[in-house]
Amino acid sequence: MKNNHYTSLIRLGTPVVIGQIGNLVLNFADTFMIGHHSTLELAAASFVNNIFVLVILFALGFNFALTPIIGPFIGREEHDKAGGVMKAAAYANTILTIGLVVSAVVFYFTLPFFGQPDELLPLMKPYLLVNILSIPFAVAGCQFKQFFDTIGRTKVSMYVLVSANLLNIVGNYAFIYGHWGCPELGLLGAGLSTAVARTVIALSFLAIYVRSKSCGVFFNGTKKAKGSEVKTHFRKINSLGWLSAIQSTIECGAFSLVAIFVGWIGTKPLAAHQVMITLSMFFYNIYLGIATAVSIRVSHFVGMQERRAIIEVTKSGFFIIIAIATIMAIPIALFRHDIGSVFSSDPLVCELVAATVIPLIVYQVSDAFQCCLANALRGLGEMRPMMWAAFVAYFLVSLPLSWFLGIKMGFGLVGIWSSFPVCLTVAGVLYYMIFVKSLRAK
Repeated sequence: MKNNHYTSLIRLGTPVVIGQIGNLVLNFADTFMIGHHSTLELAAASFVNNIFVLVILFALGFNFALTPIIGPFIGREEHDKAGGVMKAAAYANTILTIGLVVSAVVFYFTLPFFGQPDELLPLMKPYLLVNILSIPFAVAGCQFKQFFDTIGRTKVSMYVLVSANLLNIVGNYAFIYGHWGCPELGLLGAGLSTAVARTVIALSFLAIYVRSKSCGVFFNGTKKAKGSEVKTHFRKINSLGWLSAIQSTIECGAFSLVAIFVGWIGTKPLAAHQVMITLSMFFYNIYLGIATAVSIRVSHFVGMQERRAIIEVTKSGFFIIIAIATIMAIPIALFRHDIGSVFSSDPLVCELVAATVIPLIVYQVSDAFQCCLANALRGLGEMRPMMWAAFVAYFLVSLPLSWFLGIKMGFGLVGIWSSFPVCLTVAGVLYYMIFVKSLRAK
């Protein structure tokens, strides 16, 4: 049985990992291209991206709620009912989109009050505005990706994401530097390219869902879903989705919100912070591929009422992620003095990156542990206790500790990043306690 879990997780998770690697390549390309165009633009992108990513994380987290709702239907082979959930999800995501756009617009008009260097504001504003315009497509893409992953068709998400990311890289090359007759727009060009990619992702998923024969049973379920069923699913999506969105945003918000602290230190630490965020996402997104497979399998086993299988698949996922973490950490540690130069020619930025890699390596085991358990809990639908655990770990522990070590004690960027091993360990322990309690109740 354990070998079957390893095989199933690898088979299901590998396309997700490849899709995540596509996102990572895009992040690397964005950071590389912007950084070599201008250090100021890299710093501006760092601040905007680290705050705007909360919008994307909120949308992703909200749609994580689809897995514990759709997954049990897949486990019981009730595919038409799984399709019915998508109609309710479309209504719920429309409301979500309006809220996210309003929040992002408020952020746009309050940019001058975040204490960032004055020379960055003219670069931040147009870049942020283009990202705001792409929010509806980003939310739609999140809904469809979560659906295809939950029904076990993770290759669909892989093909769509990788293709769109390749398009984004081409767009970056054209619009950042002004190649092929395009205007040289720098950071704004990167924003336009990202917006186009998000649009392509949403439209591609929609076309596959509506036109693909293999999705026919799901699409028919969407069209024929009765009003009472839609209302029931709508309420359940909202009851789980908002909690999941808050939890996901809190979880990654600690990494994003500390950009405010880093901005107080200076432009070059902010540029180095962007490089470190890109590196950390390299680790986390690959873990997330396997962890997503854990979430999917757990949700299916919930439908089949297989308690023992839930435990075994979670253990198997954790061991796979730990093995991946070890393999990836070794070259990063060995070449930490060379990593910064890939993204920036500034000697101080490179020096800061080399020093900050150390706490990044230290927290990988804790990150793997909490990532696996968080996704198992999503498969179980345990959104509310996860939200409170994340609040304790990332807001009550991480943010104050980041400020204390980085600003108060004067350890700078390294001090800020040294808080992450602590908060991730706290998160993992709390998630484990919730997992055990949840299984006892089943």
